[in-house]
Amino acid sequence: MKIVGIIAEYNPFHNGHKYQLAQAKALAGADYAVVVMSGDFTQRGEPALVNKYARCEMALLGGADLVLELPVCFSLGSAEYFARGAVTLLDSLGVGALCFGSECGSLSSLKSAAEILHREPEEYKRLLLQHQKDGMSHPAARSLALNKYIQKNTGENNFDAPSSIDELLQSPNNILGIEYLKALLARGSAMEVYTLPRQGSGYLDPSLPAGSFCSALAARQSIEQGMPLSTLIPFLPESTLQILEKELSMGFPVTADDFSSMLFYRLLQLRPQGYSDFADVSESMSDKISKSLEQYISFSQFCKNVLKSKDLTHTRISRALFHILLGITEEFLKQAACLDAACYARILGFQTSKTELLSALATGNTPLLSKLPEAEKQLSPFGKQMLAQDVFASHLYESIAAQKTGRPSEHEYRRQILRLS
Repeated sequence: MKIVGIIAEYNPFHNGHKYQLAQAKALAGADYAVVVMSGDFTQRGEPALVNKYARCEMALLGGADLVLELPVCFSLGSAEYFARGAVTLLDSLGVGALCFGSECGSLSSLKSAAEILHREPEEYKRLLLQHQKDGMSHPAARSLALNKYIQKNTGENNFDAPSSIDELLQSPNNILGIEYLKALLARGSAMEVYTLPRQGSGYLDPSLPAGSFCSALAARQSIEQGMPLSTLIPFLPESTLQILEKELSMGFPVTADDFSSMLFYRLLQLRPQGYSDFADVSESMSDKISKSLEQYISFSQFCKNVLKSKDLTHTRISRALFHILLGITEEFLKQAACLDAACYARILGFQTSKTELLSALATGNTPLLSKLPEAEKQLSPFGKQMLAQDVFASHLYESIAAQKTGRPSEHEYRRQILRLS
């Protein structure tokens, strides 16, 4: 039995995701595809458009055999933490292959960059520190430092196209791919790796192009701007459109601004002790938040018009604010990233015809969680703390969804995993 893993957000699931699932199985010669998917909060520091159960159903109808939830401390983390958490989960379960999309489509180039970042040569670290002192954000400083190091040491690297190093290091899917490879190197994993060239629009392209492949960003913006769902017919599988039609008719999507009042309360509550204990919050950011609270109007306004600066990207700020809201500390995140094995693998849904897949994954040491009430006796103290964060995040998201849809809030412990035949 061969299993290929895919790391995703599916926010929402579109034709490119369906293509990737089919191609991943073919490339890896896999019998099954296991998806590790962000829950209700995503890596760009935003709540998901619709809840994780709706997005899980989209994935199962689009070709996934099993969908697992990525713990929220990782799903809201930087690319490094996001990748480390997801790769550790797949590797701990014994998944034999990983497939991801990339702009370059060159595994050798991505591996070369990952190897440098993994071993961190002294010259690279000196360049990185220099650019950070010049006021650059960490992603920009890292990209420039790595670029300079590679250009100076091209003889020891295996880049397919050295002239495109800038593009390699600045393209979102390439960056994530490099982080996946770094995580595998750190674990000494023997997992096979495949990359697929991204099809159609770029990751950050907000346009709806000709053809059938748009970015998830373009689909989200179309929905958030109130455009008819029919606009997305060329870009989304019919099953995704049907699920979105149902969810949107009830009051979705959920946006960051729906959490504005909650966040303001939390920031006021914590103001006396500051915010620097939380993930992604530096001392200087903490001071800036505290001194700027009188200017707070909404989540998005506070990010864009008050806190954003040359060295702080909108994504970094948004992630930091959600870390504060959800109580995710830097210390906890670092401890989670250093674990040799995943604390648990929480099942969101699976194909009932593929029960042998669950049996195979259950033979390892990583607990497969299908019923939360039974988790207490399966998890370590740290695992219980991690799961408590996931449950709290889901309840917070669900409380917003209940307000928007007018339906009662659903308790996470009473949720049933999705079983599709």
